[in-house]
Amino acid sequence: MGRTLKHALDRRVVTAGLTVSLLALAGCGSGSDASAEAAGGEPVSGGTLTFAVGSDTGCADPQQVASNDSIYSVRQLVDSLTDQDPETGEIVPWLAESWEISDDARSFTFHLRDGVTFSDGSELTAEVVKANFDAVPDLGPLANLATGYLTGVEKVTAEDPQTLNVTFAQPNAQFLQATSTHSLGVVSLASTELSPQERCTQGIVGSGPFTLAEYAPNQSATLRKRTGYDWGSSLWKKKGEAYLDEVVFKVLPESGVRTGSLQSGQVDAIGNVGRADEAALEASGATLQARANPGAVFNLGVNNSRPALSDEKVRQALRQAIDRQQVADTVFNTGTEPATSILARTTPGYTDLSAELGHDPEKAKTLLEEAGWKAGADGIRAKDGQKLSLTVAWFANSPTNQPALELIQQQLREVGVAVELKQYEIAQGAEVQQSGNFDLMWGNLTRADPDILRSLYSTGLANTYRIPATGLDDTLTDQAGTVDEAARKELVAGAQEAIVQNAFVIPVVELQTKLGIAAGVHDLNFEASSRIQLHDTWLSGGGQG
Repeated sequence: MGRTLKHALDRRVVTAGLTVSLLALAGCGSGSDASAEAAGGEPVSGGTLTFAVGSDTGCADPQQVASNDSIYSVRQLVDSLTDQDPETGEIVPWLAESWEISDDARSFTFHLRDGVTFSDGSELTAEVVKANFDAVPDLGPLANLATGYLTGVEKVTAEDPQTLNVTFAQPNAQFLQATSTHSLGVVSLASTELSPQERCTQGIVGSGPFTLAEYAPNQSATLRKRTGYDWGSSLWKKKGEAYLDEVVFKVLPESGVRTGSLQSGQVDAIGNVGRADEAALEASGATLQARANPGAVFNLGVNNSRPALSDEKVRQALRQAIDRQQVADTVFNTGTEPATSILARTTPGYTDLSAELGHDPEKAKTLLEEAGWKAGADGIRAKDGQKLSLTVAWFANSPTNQPALELIQQQLREVGVAVELKQYEIAQGAEVQQSGNFDLMWGNLTRADPDILRSLYSTGLANTYRIPATGLDDTLTDQAGTVDEAARKELVAGAQEAIVQNAFVIPVVELQTKLGIAAGVHDLNFEASSRIQLHDTWLSGGGQG
């Protein structure tokens, strides 16, 4: 039968956000059951929570969304087979009551809960989950995360209405954690039959605690409580339906506008709090709530196929030229750490490679000289009549992106590298990655499992950064198939070393998610990937109507 991992659904109840502060402040609100102060601090039902984000990807399908601002809303629409404890990293029950994993980590059998329905009234069955997994490869480039999690699937079998088996051609130790992510959140059978674009624009039908009532791309998304919901994650405190009646996500691109809206009481919570706004928000009575994101840190992804960047010494020079501490302290919110690996330190398997990521502009200059790039009269280096000028592609999905890149632009100029910043629309992300029409690309990717490295940097997958085939591929494949925790950690360490030492990408700073939360908002918690969980959230003042 193989090694068996079983979890009883009601084995325990754990607060899904013990690392964050619980708020016990007063707020303003709209008329609802929550308009009265909660007696004795006890949670009450009702009210509308208004949450301001800085951007929108233009898609309301969790299986096709990778930007945090959009994940915040669509995550509430779907349940996952499992959940992940943000404190311990343990995988716990959600839609699956229990599961078994074979000794070689090739076969995963999930036993589904009875009585789960989607908001269109259809039932959750193993056939529906199978249809979800079968449809993912056809979703296209926006579903790169989900596709990566399912790479190597040999077959998906509904053994009976409540039993699903997923078998991989090769060992795949990361898959259990993948089933806890929003990217493999389960949608209805009808939703799996829609085209990728229809799923983005119309939204999907999920079994989650909220439904999508209205979606206006780049403007707002309105969620409504799912009446009769009764199959939440085993990590959630509340059983049954969510407390909130409604959640409205408003897109407010300007950081100052979001801050002002929270201070004036027009919204209840905001994302992407900047360093410059922290003091004003705290002075106004708002609470700042932060958690470091696991996964790949903010980095300059290098297009390794470009002539100049195919030279390892040039890439290493870029790595040494960047003052990560200055970027963290100048641009990002308080508590942000400079990158010490390609993985954030909150990621399982993280290895400290800070010795490779020091700021050494003189070493950078020496490396560029050795590579044949000589400083010109204007300070910019040239070789064979060509200036060392690089273009950085970036997207406006975080207010820190432009100022961080402008500072990096200055730092690289000091060693003789000219940098042009080119902004793209968020919806163009997949197109730009596929085209390879960039020298460097600014970004990060959150996941609480080190297999994120395989998703991003294996030449056998999307290979966005045109990394040449090396022994790194074997290391990434081997870690995905290694069940032994110590052995997998050693392989993950080797992968990080190869990525950083070869400068296939240039790590810069860790992402820290920092929210501003108004008085009267309680239990707005982070899940394991530092996105928000709203099922347990309640309002003592009613929130915004």
